[in-house]
Amino acid sequence: QMRLQESGGGSVQAGGSLRLSCAASGRIRSAQRGLYNVAWFRQGPGKEREFLARIMLLDRTTYHAESILGRFTVSRDDADGTVYLQMNNLKPEDTGVYYCAAGATVDNTPRAYNSWGQGTQVTVSS
Repeated sequence: QMRLQESGGGSVQAGGSLRLSCAASGRIRSAQRGLYNVAWFRQGPGKEREFLARIMLLDRTTYHAESILGRFTVSRDDADGTVYLQMNNLKPEDTGVYYCAAGATVDNTPRAYNSWGQGTQVTVSS
């Protein structure tokens, strides 16, 4: 099971940008590598945890939720395995706790992921 840690959150004005990082450690079983994804979720105050994007570790195939398509982009550093979420044109409604998660899945629901970071706060002011 992977161990994950997010970083890069903070406070930003509306229209600004942040880049979140997800550092991972641990081993992945060879049989799971073809399905293994790292995903980004967020949870705003009083809201359900929301899927944002994921990336397959094997070949960098990505999927982005329609709600953030064009503003947020997930990517991976092949050298050290760090997964990033570049967030541009941030809006106040983007405020929340952002999590990275990993699992041998290509699903977009939180229950499909078995490894989670502790989250990093993103606050966007108007």
